[in-house]
Amino acid sequence: MIGKIRTRNRVFLAPMSGVTDEAFRQASHDTAAGLVVSEMVASEELVRQRRDMVRRALGAKKLSPFVMQLAGREAHWMAEGAKVAQDLGADIIDINMGCPARQVTGGLSGSALMRNLDHAITLVAATVGAARVPVTLKMRLGWDEKSLNAPELARRAEAAGVAMITVHGRTRCQFYTGKADWRAIRAVREAIKIPLVANGDCHSPDDARAMMQASGADAVMIGRGAYGRPWWPGVVAEALEPGSGVQHPSLAQERDVLLNQQADTLSLYGAELGNKTFRKHLGWTIARMAARRMLDAVTVQEARRNVLNERNNTLVTSSIMQLFAQVALHKEAA
Repeated sequence: MIGKIRTRNRVFLAPMSGVTDEAFRQASHDTAAGLVVSEMVASEELVRQRRDMVRRALGAKKLSPFVMQLAGREAHWMAEGAKVAQDLGADIIDINMGCPARQVTGGLSGSALMRNLDHAITLVAATVGAARVPVTLKMRLGWDEKSLNAPELARRAEAAGVAMITVHGRTRCQFYTGKADWRAIRAVREAIKIPLVANGDCHSPDDARAMMQASGADAVMIGRGAYGRPWWPGVVAEALEPGSGVQHPSLAQERDVLLNQQADTLSLYGAELGNKTFRKHLGWTIARMAARRMLDAVTVQEARRNVLNERNNTLVTSSIMQLFAQVALHKEAA
């Protein structure tokens, strides 16, 4: 439960800038992710209606619950951003204090806020005060190994009215190197009573079980493990609790999810930008097929050369269908 909102299962899709746009979130939501969270939306730019931030904030009435993640460094803009988010239909507002990107931390947002907890809590209090919906918070273990202050931030955030905490099991200075420390998240579990979500290096049902056991978390959040497979959170959820997610999709179902995502991407961005935006998702799909040896090396090279460079979206669609047909043939021949 997040406030009074019940999620369908315990496996969530993490917010990822440049990845979890409305099209990707819709694909994951439709395949039973417990919760999907928007890309990071800069609060001031949202209030000022900057086009790309407004586009990141889409999903109301299509996604339920609709979760929008806000980022910022000033209490005023976080409060105003929360008001706009609600006007746009947000059911839950998530605060970003976990992004490690230099362009974000350099602006004293994201995980840079963990270097000054007094200031961080002013942003939490302003957001909670302006919100009529539950407010959640995503963070890291701390800025670096010398400042593992996630438990203190979580405790103070709970006191300020936050309804759920998500912790990525790395420090900001680790970025995405090494292995996420799931056991370190347990210190946050011991500091709060509200729901806790563990994030970082969850790629399989076994990972999810081990992560929850090590951290004491109530749920897990999958990020990079969902690259090229938006249906993966739902599959992991089903493995953890049968009936709460979806079975592993057939090849035909994978193809249809990808084609629907392509159509939604083109609708969201337009033909030219949509084509460019969708390429990374196709690239991840092809890479996953190659890793699973679903295609021979020659076919993989041809797919990367042809599909990822094609600007005609009708031909891209045809190429996707042909690619999956080749996978099916390769599977039969194996």
